[in-house]
This record gives sequence, structure tokens and C-alpha cells, in this order.
Amino acid sequence: MNIQWYPGHMTKAKRAMQEDIKLIDLIIELVDARVPLSSRNPDIDRLGQGKARLILLNKSDMADEGCSSLWTAYFKSLGCHVVKVNSRTGAGLKQINGAVQEACREKIERDRRRGILNRPVRAMVVGIPNVGKSTFINAFAGKACAKTGNKPGVTKGNQWIRLSKTLELLDTPGILWPRFEDQQVGLRLAFIGSINDEILQKEELAAELILFLEHSYPGALTGRYGDEILAGEDGEGLKGAYSVLERIARVRGCLLKGSGPDIAKAAALVLDDFRSGRLGRITLELPPETENDGK
Repeated sequence: MNIQWYPGHMTKAKRAMQEDIKLIDLIIELVDARVPLSSRNPDIDRLGQGKARLILLNKSDMADEGCSSLWTAYFKSLGCHVVKVNSRTGAGLKQINGAVQEACREKIERDRRRGILNRPVRAMVVGIPNVGKSTFINAFAGKACAKTGNKPGVTKGNQWIRLSKTLELLDTPGILWPRFEDQQVGLRLAFIGSINDEILQKEELAAELILFLEHSYPGALTGRYGDEILAGEDGEGLKGAYSVLERIARVRGCLLKGSGPDIAKAAALVLDDFRSGRLGRITLELPPETENDGK
């Protein structure tokens, strides 16, 4: 499956980020804790050179907890500050202010030496589509959120939000990068819903997900759909995964007229169950130095 998706509006959004980057002290980057590396836009590293970095492992409640600990250590080894959060429940959000102050300690101390007191940290919030950025902004800002004026970002369509006397956020649109050189990255982003489903072959996508789960989380599918989905001769690779998908369709009553399995409906069901966390806590990739260690 060849996956590429880069709508035209993302080019405009990237240009706006390039113009606004000089205004900020810190980049707060949301990544999906299930695919922490694949959900990082490599363009952000190029745009944000020299800026303090805070990575939020969002949707951490749906990720494998042991894997998230490995990812936390990995990002810290790169010089980033890291907080595991769940924007829907608010878990971890109380740690962010402390992490911001720690990430910007040098900037705050430099201001103090110059006699500049209480200038707020200005942070740009970035993330790819469907990583939970808007949910985070709303949860973190709460009722205290207010646009602030007299800054270039306001007139360019980005939104400045004043959280307190010590922190202002610049919200930015979710953007991808022009081409996935590694198709596994595109596949993982499709699994979590960061690629427009309308351009995807969802049956093949669900079959690819089933292949991964059978290898890395063998109890996830039977725990959700029952042991009977593994009965029968499946064959190897995608052929076997399609057989499992067919049995999931029958078990869950996804049937066409004449009682044939509705593979498309079953595929949508499996993808939705994964994206919502109903298949359990699953991480799709490990940090580079641990990928061959197994689990």
C-alpha cells in the first residue's frame, strides 16, 4: 500500500510557521504515544533549530506503558523535555507548566539578568493531524484562554492564547510533510487516523493492522472478538489476515445480503476499535535502539 497525503493548505500553514518561529521561545510538540516517531514532522526539527523543545506523548492511555517509558528515555537522550499526557481526561497536564519552566530555564535566567521580569514564555504548539492538538489546547487552556493582540501571528490566521502571566501559546494547524520516504511511517499514520480515510483502501489497511497485532500483540484480537476468529486455515501474510477479517465480520454480524461477510464494514470496525483503544494498550513502534530487542 503506497500512502501519500499532503493537501495544499499544509504548504501555506508551513510558511506561516516559518514566519512565526522567530517569535517563540519553546516548541511544544504533540505526538501520538502509539507512534511517537512516525507522528513527528521532520520539518519541525529543521524549523525549530535552537529552540527549547517539549514533547507531549499524547493519548498515552492507549499506548503500551512499557514502550512509553522507553520513548520517554529516548527523547530525553535527544535533549528534549517529555511529559506523558491524556488530553481527553487531563492526565499529565499539571506537569506541563513545570516542564515549560525547566525547558526555558536559560531564557528565564537570561531575562532576569537583563532586568526583564515576568515576560511570559511564548510557546508554539505543533502536531500532525489527528494527534489531539485541539483537545490538548482546550483542556490546557480551559476557560482562562484568551486571544492576545499586537502579535504578527494573530493576523496570519494562527491563534495566540494567553494562559497566564508566565505562558502564551501560539496554536498552529496540523501539518504533515510532503512525502513519506518510509512507507511504514505512512502506514502507521493511517492506522491512527492521521491520513484522510477517503484516500485509503481500508480493507487492506485493516489487514495490515491485523498482521501487526498477530505478531506483536497476539491477544488483542481474540480479547476483543473471541477465540473463534483464529479458527481455520489462513495461509500467510495478507491472505491470512483477510481470513481473520472475514471471521471478525461473521462474529460481529457484519454481513451482506445473502449472509456473505461484509469485509468493508469489518475493516472499519477493526480500525475504529484500534483508534479508540478498545483493542487494548498498543504501541506500533519502538525507539530506534530497541526495535530489534523484541518485547
